[in-house]
Amino acid sequence: MSEIAVAGGQSARRGSASAAAVDSWQGPDTRRVLQLCLAAIWLLDAVLQYQSFMFTNGFGQMLAGTAPGNPRVVASPITWDARLVEHHAVLLNTIFATIQLLLALGIAWRPTLKVALAASIAWALGVWWFGEGLGEVLTPAASPVNGAPGAVIIYALLAVLLWPSDRAAATAPFPAARAVGTQIARALWLVLWGSLAYFALLPGNRAPQALHDMIAGMADGQPGWLAALDNHAASVLARQGLAASIALAVALALIAVGVYLPRPAARAAVVLAIVVAALIWVFGEAFGAILAGGATDPNSGLLLILLAAAYWPVRAAVPAPVPARGASQPSGREEGATA
Repeated sequence: MSEIAVAGGQSARRGSASAAAVDSWQGPDTRRVLQLCLAAIWLLDAVLQYQSFMFTNGFGQMLAGTAPGNPRVVASPITWDARLVEHHAVLLNTIFATIQLLLALGIAWRPTLKVALAASIAWALGVWWFGEGLGEVLTPAASPVNGAPGAVIIYALLAVLLWPSDRAAATAPFPAARAVGTQIARALWLVLWGSLAYFALLPGNRAPQALHDMIAGMADGQPGWLAALDNHAASVLARQGLAASIALAVALALIAVGVYLPRPAARAAVVLAIVVAALIWVFGEAFGAILAGGATDPNSGLLLILLAAAYWPVRAAVPAPVPARGASQPSGREEGATA
């Protein structure tokens, strides 16, 4: 009988411990969810980098295509890197794809999160130069519709904003401010979206057929339904380059300053950012040309959507009141005696 009682007691304790573990478990917070989304996009990049096309000379030629229009000091290293990749395409592309796979897994696994985020910043900066030509920001062709300032630089920005530290967790008005503080996070948002507004007004983007040609050019090689969407959007913008570029610049400028406004207006600005980024990703970038083959990443639109989610306004946590000095605190024994 005593053995049965002991076994029953042990089972009850195990059941209580399991119930307590379930009750104490909390799902990932918003920042962790965003980190996992970033890891998923890095994983998508790795999958795209493992495409058979990337193991051919075509990948090196793709890299070389980012050099024209850039200053010589920027273009010359790109050309050298492209030739190196052409001569060692299989080896170097295997290394590139594996690095991106490791970044994805490292960000997804908590013990390696900081190391992976730091490595992703260094990797993104290198790819921004040698793989994207600094996002064409130094060329007349820079446009928010075709991916400027470069998708990969947004990876680095997200790694900074989603860094797992809490400099201002209790008062952060949005998840991106937890690590760097509200003022720095807002300044980074202003610079990014303000630069997009500037690029939208460059002379090359104000030409009557500029946006039409840019969007129509993305239809080549796409599935029929996506090509039809791009062609229809291009026809709507035919000879409307100036008006469309001004309207886009105004929307981007409103987004840029929106994070400095009160919470309802800031929330509206973030919604506008998501809508504009989605339109750019679908019509201007054709989902990063992933469905056409040969893409190395989903381009900037998807990253801008994730960035906007990191700036979604939340209510700051209210700190618990500090008891007055000298005030007595009931002990656990007293509470049990009272009960």
